[in-house]
Amino acid sequence: MTGVNFHLAATDGKARTGVLRTPRGDVRTPAFMPVGTAATVKAMLPESVAATGADILLGNTYHLMLRPTAERIDRLGGLHRFMNWDKPILTDSGGFQVMSLAALRKLTERGVTFKSHIDGSKHEITPERSMEIQRLLGSDIVMCFDECPPFPIDEGASLDSMRLSMRWAARSRDAFGDRPGHALFGIQQGSVFHDQRAESAAALREIGFDGYAVGGLAVGEGQEAMFEVLDYAPDMLPTDKPRYLMGVGKPSDIVGAVKRGIDMMDCVLPSRSGRTGQVFTWRGALNIKNARHQDDPRPLDESCTCPACANYSRAYLHHVFRSQEIISSMLLTWHNLHFYQQLMAGMRAAIAEARFDTWEAEFHARQAEGDIEPI
Repeated sequence: MTGVNFHLAATDGKARTGVLRTPRGDVRTPAFMPVGTAATVKAMLPESVAATGADILLGNTYHLMLRPTAERIDRLGGLHRFMNWDKPILTDSGGFQVMSLAALRKLTERGVTFKSHIDGSKHEITPERSMEIQRLLGSDIVMCFDECPPFPIDEGASLDSMRLSMRWAARSRDAFGDRPGHALFGIQQGSVFHDQRAESAAALREIGFDGYAVGGLAVGEGQEAMFEVLDYAPDMLPTDKPRYLMGVGKPSDIVGAVKRGIDMMDCVLPSRSGRTGQVFTWRGALNIKNARHQDDPRPLDESCTCPACANYSRAYLHHVFRSQEIISSMLLTWHNLHFYQQLMAGMRAAIAEARFDTWEAEFHARQAEGDIEPI
């Protein structure tokens, strides 16, 4: 199967570092993918996202199929040209968003029919249609269509959902066809049930994919339960292919996932938090709207080189956030995305130098210190 080539450069315990090579550029792993839901990472220019160190973005099939439509994006030259991003793009299949529309959807063996959250219009996504949409978008890494089960879910319902997703995975593979320069990833399901994860992984390996995702986590089960699944689920997937944990997460989630063998992650958290005033730093998270920042001349993080930290004080960032100025979302989002990319770079270096356990201990110790008050 042609598409991407994954080179595993080093391991330290289960933690891995390598390079995912695509025709549009290399993705250094472990990698964090900022989310560009509607063909934009909110409050950021594409060149600003690249400046944070991001090698790849995630686009959203569900949202783009509804507006402006995949057909329109195709006529305009594809998603890369449309959003002015020349590096790789991974698109999700739409399964997670459709799951969140439980009251507006109907699920059958064929696929899912649902009403648009925008205007109530009726639509259908099948594995074949999902592959078509992602082809029209021109994404470099395509995700097979699956059902993302909610949590909690009983064992029987989870089993039915997982097996449906595996049948859809086979149909996705057939519909994807042979597309040189593009990759298709399968998605392991099975909720928190070990035997179901094993069955799902076996089915995916038999079908054969360019990469494999661990799906159905970060849907409300909590970090402890998620880590319990990650203690075994990635080991069920091929070691010579990239492993992608979908929709994760907080910095501690990401570190724990990498420790357990995950290579790729995505989450809206750094950009969404930037718009709501939550800031991630090496000493944990802080809330810029708190009054204690209003006279503080320090940067958000003394060790950070992003534009927000290099050029602006906490006092200023507090002021523009409280004043609801657009620059607040821009600067805080830039900082958060920069922090996430520095987090990934730190882990890549630590794994390559066989010191991941030491790095992880120091990371958690610094996070536990909390944001230090000014003297």
